[in-house]
Amino acid sequence: MTLTIHLPDEQEPALKAKSKARGLSAEEYIRQVLAQELNAGPLIPGPFWKTFTSRMHSLPAEVFEHLPIDGASEHDHYLYGSPKREQKSELPGM
Repeated sequence: MTLTIHLPDEQEPALKAKSKARGLSAEEYIRQVLAQELNAGPLIPGPFWKTFTSRMHSLPAEVFEHLPIDGASEHDHYLYGSPKREQKSELPGM
C-alpha cells in the first residue's frame, strides 16, 4: 500500500531530526513509528475507570490541595460560572 501524507511545514524539521538521530530516512522512521503504534494493541488500554484512577493516583498531592472542598456540590459554579447555591448549615448555630 502506498500512502501520501501531507505534513505541516513546522513539523518537518522535527521529523528530519528524529529520523537522522536514529540513522534512518524519514520514510523508514515513519514506517517504524506506525508499525509500533499498530502493534501496540487497542487505543483504549482498558475500562475508563481504570485509566482515570491510575491517572489520578499519579498526580502529586499538591494538586489536590488546591481543589475546592465543595467541588462536587458546586460543579456548575466551577465548570460554567453559575452562581453558587445557597449553603445550608449542617451544624446548629452555624
